[in-house]
Amino acid sequence: MGAGGPVVAVDGPSGSGKSTLSRRLAEVLGLPYVNTGLMYRALTLEALRRAVAPEDGDALAALARRIEFDLSSSSGLESLLIDGEPPSEALTSSEVERDVSMVSSHPGVRAIMREEQRRLGGGGAVMEGRDIGSVVFPEAAVKVFLVAEPRERAARRVKEREEDGCSADAKTLAEDLAARDARDALVNPPIPAPDAVAIDTTDRHADAVFAEVLALVRDRLASLG
Repeated sequence: MGAGGPVVAVDGPSGSGKSTLSRRLAEVLGLPYVNTGLMYRALTLEALRRAVAPEDGDALAALARRIEFDLSSSSGLESLLIDGEPPSEALTSSEVERDVSMVSSHPGVRAIMREEQRRLGGGGAVMEGRDIGSVVFPEAAVKVFLVAEPRERAARRVKEREEDGCSADAKTLAEDLAARDARDALVNPPIPAPDAVAIDTTDRHADAVFAEVLALVRDRLASLG
C-alpha cells in the first residue's frame, strides 16, 4: 500500500498491454497513473540531446537527478509530467528505442528512478513498468504481470503509433521489438514478483483483460479492508 492509498503494480514486457490496462484501471479506481517506462525514456532522450553515452552510468545518473518528475494537477486523470510537461512523441523515437535498454540497465540510474517512483506512488497509484511489484513496491496491494506473444506485441505497437498520429511500419516495429527483447534479456529482463498474477493477453481483447484485472483488484482491496 502507498501511505495514502493502494498501489496496483502492472509489470511486463513492451507491448504486453500494460499502458492500456493501467490507464483504464487508474481512471476507474480514481488513482494517479504512472508509466515508469516513460521515465527511462525521458532520461534516454535527454542523454541523446546532450551526447551522453548510454554506457556511461555515472553521467546518466547525474543527468537523471536533473530531470523533474511529477504528477499532473489538472482535472481528470493524474499522470506523469516530465520537467513540467506531458510526455512527448519524441520518447517513442527509434533512437530512444535503441538506447533505452542500456540506459535503464545501470544500477545507479535505477536507484534514482526507484526513489522517484516511490515518491510518485507514495499516495497510491496504478504503476506500470518492469519491476514495480518485485522491486519498487514489493508491498503493492495488487501485482499483475502481463505477457503476450511477440507477434501480438508488435501489432499493438503499430496500433499505438497510428492512434498517436505517427507513421508506423509493421515490419520495422516488429524488428525493433525483437531487438529490444534481445537487449533486455541481457541487461534488464522483466521478472515477475513471486506473488504476481500472470496474465497472457495474446489474442485477448483489452476489455476482457481489463474486466479480469479490475475484478482481481477489487477482490484484493476488499480483502484488505
